[in-house]
Amino acid sequence: MKEAHSEKLHLQNSGEDVYSYEVELEGSDTNTDAIQKNFFSYFRYISRRLDSFGVETRGIERVPSYERSTNVRRQFLLACGLWLSAAGGLSSMSVFFLGPLLFDLSLRQSLIAGQIPQLIGCAVAAYLSLMGPKSGCRQMVGARYLFGWYFVRLIALCAIIGVIGWSVVNSVVGGQILNSVSDGKVSLVVGIIIICVISLVVAVFGIKQVLKVEMLLSLPVFLGFMLLYICAAWKYGSFVTVDSTPDHETTIGNSFSFASVAYSTTATWGSISADYYLLFPEDTSDTYIFMLTFFGLALPTTFVSVLGTLIGNIALGYQPWGDVYNTTGMGGLLHQAFIHWGKVGKFFVMLLFLSLISNNIINNYSAAFGIQLASSWLRKIPRWFWAIIVTCITLVGALVGRNEFSTILGNFLPMIGYWISMYFVLLLEENTIFRTARFHHLYTKEFPAGVDSTIEEEKPSSTGRYALSLRRKKQYYNWNCWNDQSRLTHGLAATFSSVVGAVGAALGMSQAYYVGPIAKAVGGEFGGDVGMWVCMGIAGLLYPPLRYLELKRFGR
Repeated sequence: MKEAHSEKLHLQNSGEDVYSYEVELEGSDTNTDAIQKNFFSYFRYISRRLDSFGVETRGIERVPSYERSTNVRRQFLLACGLWLSAAGGLSSMSVFFLGPLLFDLSLRQSLIAGQIPQLIGCAVAAYLSLMGPKSGCRQMVGARYLFGWYFVRLIALCAIIGVIGWSVVNSVVGGQILNSVSDGKVSLVVGIIIICVISLVVAVFGIKQVLKVEMLLSLPVFLGFMLLYICAAWKYGSFVTVDSTPDHETTIGNSFSFASVAYSTTATWGSISADYYLLFPEDTSDTYIFMLTFFGLALPTTFVSVLGTLIGNIALGYQPWGDVYNTTGMGGLLHQAFIHWGKVGKFFVMLLFLSLISNNIINNYSAAFGIQLASSWLRKIPRWFWAIIVTCITLVGALVGRNEFSTILGNFLPMIGYWISMYFVLLLEENTIFRTARFHHLYTKEFPAGVDSTIEEEKPSSTGRYALSLRRKKQYYNWNCWNDQSRLTHGLAATFSSVVGAVGAALGMSQAYYVGPIAKAVGGEFGGDVGMWVCMGIAGLLYPPLRYLELKRFGR
């Protein structure tokens, strides 16, 4: 006997968070129906209980304009606190240790090869963040308009791997700090477990609590780094190296490789940056959001990256610090920098530790949405459960890779930079070429005949009934069809361009496990990683003609 079941649960939280939970089971036998129904009923029960504690119950559903905050100033302050604590933390600083300690670059070479690319990465992330207020969709949900219903899952997988990779790095550094500050009483394994658990607790609650915690952490984190500048100052003049040891060609290749790592440090924020602007009003200026994100990332990242480059060069030229880094990692080196301040120095190291928690909170929160996007079945399982799963994966990865910190950073960061670079180029071309008045008529599925680009939204009226919003906004995206497979693009042009671009990335990549022919031509013993610049160029050239053909053929 076969039957169809359909349930819909609406949870109302604080008048703003509406979570629509739908379970549809068709064409299955009664026993299977009962098992699945009980399975999802269990999650709904827990969600109700968590909702009473203020846990965000919304999944990947779009946030309509009438549910957004009207207090732009408050949202601005929350965003500033978010970027200050997350981008201006040890996660960013740790990358710039690699200039001198992994790529054998001098202070001048490290600053040139590191600072310019990371600013370019900030611009990439800032542009991608513009989609948040416009769409009300998570970054990867909005990517459906480029990659379609199915292929976007590959992009979401890349985003998940990226944020989990960062969490692994953060957890290892956090474990090293706790191990060093406790004089070995807290083992590295226990330290990793502690930071993972603390990060999970905050991430489970949702975006409002995440933004509040990030803002609270921002000031003590900034204070900790300011004191680290002061504390390490007595070493700057004597032990900062002047010249690099490799030959000229190897130095050029290493500079390109380090530039790719530095660029990826900030550009990879673009995979989740729009997630934190969903509560901004829909008509917020693009310039406002771009400048907020660019400087929100650039200022704190520059602040800590220069410090990381200085301390890394000291460790390269001053043997006691170099020995500490080789034996106890970055955590031990930070403790060594503060060591002559005694117990007060340990306290300041713990302020820096807070920045790792801040970064992991963001990663755990956003990765859960990528998992929900993978299939309609996974979407039915609430976000808080996937945040737990992401934390478990992070914990395992950190425990396995805890002794390979530099290798993890040097190898995985450019890999993330490849896909985010192609995503940026494709979105830029989609917005500036095709989502314009000139080509708007080609989107016949997204905008059926007789329906122009002025989209109306329903909002709850004071009587409880639904009325049409008085706000109308000219736009060339129909955000109301974010979950309508029949009206979204197939994603053929974006996917094919990305696949061919990935081939270009392989030809230009320089990693420990593989050096492509283009990378070898850059120079030196190890070549130079130019993969992301090659893949951006290839994808950018292929997409416009392929997208035009796709629109002409399918109308979406």
